[in-house]
Amino acid sequence: MSHTILVTGATGTVGSEVVKALSNCGVTVRAGVHSLIKGDRLKKLNPTVQLVEMDFARPQTLAVALTGVDKVVLITPLDEHQVAEAKHVVDAARTAGVRHIIRLSVLGADQDPGIQLGRWHRAAEQYLEQSGIAYTLLRPNSFMQNFLVYHGHAIRHESRIYLPLGAGKISYVDVRDIAAVCATILTAEEETQHYGKAYALTGPQALTVAEVAQSLSHATGRPIEYVDVPEDAARQAMLAAHMPDWMTDAMMELNALGKAGYAAAITNTIQELTGRAPHTFQQFAQDFHPQFSPA
Repeated sequence: MSHTILVTGATGTVGSEVVKALSNCGVTVRAGVHSLIKGDRLKKLNPTVQLVEMDFARPQTLAVALTGVDKVVLITPLDEHQVAEAKHVVDAARTAGVRHIIRLSVLGADQDPGIQLGRWHRAAEQYLEQSGIAYTLLRPNSFMQNFLVYHGHAIRHESRIYLPLGAGKISYVDVRDIAAVCATILTAEEETQHYGKAYALTGPQALTVAEVAQSLSHATGRPIEYVDVPEDAARQAMLAAHMPDWMTDAMMELNALGKAGYAAAITNTIQELTGRAPHTFQQFAQDFHPQFSPA
């Protein structure tokens, strides 16, 4: 039976890898993008992918994107409307007759009271759980790729990583492994075994940022230093970069959680689901070392 799988947020850090992983499985992949022009690079890398314009705030675009779709990987951006956006997609998916939704959430979303990011994700999870659509929840820890996306410039040009995480250990996960989990679930012969499940996804190690810097130093062949930024200075830097107050508060709360060691848990879920060990940070650093090096 042929399946069409819609991936929302398809040009993002996780979404682009999910599109790639699913494309390699030979299924029909529809990539939901905010702009078809922005999605052009995705199409060049994955020629068989269908591009469709999606705007979470415009229900008519959701209806078009979901036409003929029976499975969805639901990824929403980090913004103050993310819960409403997730609800809009779930509503449109129910109308379109979608059978299964994988929701990308965050590690600790089920903790009470948790942190604000977790509460937002849990609200979206609960709405999906009550929708009547079969669902699977993926709750990954912080991404290894965040060091490239958010800290790549400082690493390339200053050989430094600026973060207020002290000596807190975090079990960073490679988004390629998250994508592999999505592909494994959505192409499983017994896909129903994953219905109603919530999977916590982590890397195989819990590392301090100083240890991350050591791995990047080894991979790039030059010393990279971790600068432990005082929390007040980190907050002021975010605000000076015009980060909204709500996002600054959420990021500082997340950083405090990591600094206190509450993001160090390690699970074997990726190995159990995909049949292979997740990437270590050392592997990630080696694979992406050209992007951490000065041009």
